[in-house]
Amino acid sequence: MPESAPKILRFPRRSLADEDPIVITGIGLAASVGAGREAVWQAVQSGISGIRRTHALDQVGPLELPCGMIDWLPHDPNSLKSVQLSQHIAAEALDDATIEWPNVDRDRFACSISAQFGDIGYLFPEQLAKNSLTGRDWWQQFMPCSAASLVAHRFNLRGPRLCHATACASGLVSTITAARMLQMDQADYALCGAADTVTELVYAAFHRMGVLSTGPEAASACRPFDVTRNGFVMGEGGAMLVLEKRSHAIARGARIYAELAASQMLCQAHHVTGLDGEAETLTRLIQDLVRKAGWEDEAPQYVNAHGTGTEQNDISELKAIRAALRSQADSLVVSSNKAILGHTINAAGSLELALTALGIRDGFAPPTMHLEQPEAVGNIDCLPGYGEKLELARALKLSLAFGGHLVGMALRSCPLETARRTPVPLSATARIRQVTAPVVVRRAA
Repeated sequence: MPESAPKILRFPRRSLADEDPIVITGIGLAASVGAGREAVWQAVQSGISGIRRTHALDQVGPLELPCGMIDWLPHDPNSLKSVQLSQHIAAEALDDATIEWPNVDRDRFACSISAQFGDIGYLFPEQLAKNSLTGRDWWQQFMPCSAASLVAHRFNLRGPRLCHATACASGLVSTITAARMLQMDQADYALCGAADTVTELVYAAFHRMGVLSTGPEAASACRPFDVTRNGFVMGEGGAMLVLEKRSHAIARGARIYAELAASQMLCQAHHVTGLDGEAETLTRLIQDLVRKAGWEDEAPQYVNAHGTGTEQNDISELKAIRAALRSQADSLVVSSNKAILGHTINAAGSLELALTALGIRDGFAPPTMHLEQPEAVGNIDCLPGYGEKLELARALKLSLAFGGHLVGMALRSCPLETARRTPVPLSATARIRQVTAPVVVRRAA
C-alpha cells in the first residue's frame, strides 16, 4: 500500500482583534521630509521628496548617490544619530498618547524597539588612539539594543523590554511583539517601533550588491512598481507607536488611530537576500492575514506595500496580492512611501505602519510617486502620482526582509464615537486623484 500523504494539523488561530483588541493611541514620526508626525504625513500626501545626493558632510558622502538624509537633527557627538532619533520620536509618541503619568504603573509599561546599527568610526587607528576615552558611550558601538535601552531609561519605562533584529521587517515584528505582551497581560502600555539612519557599513554592503539607484535625478530616483526602476534608495527616519488594549484606551478617554486587526509572520526558505519568484509564501501570508482579520467577505481597501523599487520585490508583491485576493484585488489600491522617503531599513515597517494609521484617521491612501510606466504584473492599481480619498476602514501593511522574513499586519478603523478619532484635513497641496472609483493603469504593450 502506498503511504498516505502526511496530515498537516491545523489549530484555531487567535487574531490580534480577539477579545479586547490592541489599539494605537500615540504616534511619533520623523523622516527626511520633517521632524514630526504631521509634517511627514503632509509631505507624503503631497508627494514631496526628501531624497537628495549625498555630499561631503554625510557619513557616506563620497559615493554621491541618492539618499533620504535627515538634515534637521542637531549633531550630538555623544550619541548615535539613530539613538538620538529614537528618543525624538518616542517623546512625540508618548506626548501624543496624552498619558497621565501619575496614574501609570511604570513597571507595566513595555518597550519593543528594533535594533540599530553601530558606529565603525572608532575602528580606524587614528580615531581609536584619539577618541578611546571620549565621545559617545562605548556600548552604542556594538550593542544593537542601545536605542531600546536608552529610550526606556529616558522615560523611566520599567516593563518588559525587547529588541528585534529582523532586517527590514524589524519595525513590524517589534509592533507585533508589543501587542502580544499586552495580550498576555505583561503590560498596560507598550512603546514600540524603530528608527534607522544611514551608516557606512550598511551603505557599503548595499552598494556592493549593486542594488542602489543612481538616479539620474535624485528626488525621483526611487520608482516603485515602475518598469524603468533601477534600484532602491536608502533613507533615514522612523516611527514609535503607543499601544494599549481598547478597553483601557476608552476608559481613560484616549484617541484611537486604528485597531490591530491581525498579524502574521512567515519565512521563505529560499535565499538570504533573494525572493521566491512565485511568491507562494507571501501569498499565503496575505491570505492568512485576511482570514484572521475576518475579512473574507470584505476585502482590504488599501495595501501599504514594502515597495522598494527593485524588480524582485515589486513583482513578488504584485503577484502575491493578486494571487491572494483574486478578484477582490480589482477594488483595492496599493502604494509605496519609499518613493519619497527612501528605504529606512530596520524602521521601514513601523514608519509605514504609522503612515497607514494616519491614512485611516484622515481617509486617504497616499500616492506612489514617480510611477509613470506601471508594472503589468498583477494588474494592480498602485496609485501612480495621486492618492485617493476614501473612508478607509481596512488596510494591510507588508514587510519583506532579507533573511526571508515576511511580515504583515492588518489595521482597521474604530467607530468615531468609540475612538474619539478626529480626522485632520488633508494638506492643501495633497495629490488627490479626481475620480470616484479606482483606476487600474496598465503598461502599454
